[in-house]
Amino acid sequence: MAAQDPHEQRVVAESFGVDAARYDKARPSYPAELVQRVLNGGPGTEVLDVGCGTGIATRLFRSVGCQVLGIDVDDRMAELARRDGTRVEISTFEEWDPAGRSFDVVIAAQSWHWVDPVLGAAKAAEALRPGGRLAPFWNVAQLPPGLADACGAVYRAVVPGGPNPWVRPALEMYAPLVTKTMDGIRRAGGFAEPEEWRIDWQHRYTGDEWLEQVLTTGMATTLSPRQSDELISGFGTAIDSVGGAFTVDYTTAAVIAVRD
Repeated sequence: MAAQDPHEQRVVAESFGVDAARYDKARPSYPAELVQRVLNGGPGTEVLDVGCGTGIATRLFRSVGCQVLGIDVDDRMAELARRDGTRVEISTFEEWDPAGRSFDVVIAAQSWHWVDPVLGAAKAAEALRPGGRLAPFWNVAQLPPGLADACGAVYRAVVPGGPNPWVRPALEMYAPLVTKTMDGIRRAGGFAEPEEWRIDWQHRYTGDEWLEQVLTTGMATTLSPRQSDELISGFGTAIDSVGGAFTVDYTTAAVIAVRD
């Protein structure tokens, strides 16, 4: 059987709301530099946030004066995004109806791989004003080498044969998503040639902080309770072996395409 693309794995895409409050608390934000680069040179500040989740990226754009409409498939996640007045509509992006509305920026923070890359780009082109920008982006986390190896061994033991996220450098694993996103934009039409941006930054975690984040990821939300407990226990032991705290090297990888 052929492997499914991420956007075909709906059970994973719709699993994050199982603990929306933990997701909102534990997931990292995004660099302010990215927000400014996305907005600079664009036609305005009306933003559509695709797969807005609990509103982590939405809050960043609202903090610099943007008006944001969110779209998400999970009302449990959307309810948290609505706490500060953000409007959120429940739908997949492919089926969402712009209803004549248009926007200056379409963003997708850690969510575009759950969208059909061609249909999503075509829907973004429909929703964007001329000169507007489509900007999907992802945080790519790279653990210190020894810790990454130890976590990979734990994952292999708990989920034998599963897609192990620790076996390759993180950016190498994300490269196919970026390539698929850019190809989808080209195939959909309506955009100038897409560009890839990368912004490097760091964040220091305690063991508890990192484990809380792991519990919000697709590698954990789709496991059985027993597997999840074993995964967190093994990761905790690995983190203790490096002193209980560590620095993660992050790269925020973004694809930017301007609407013709």
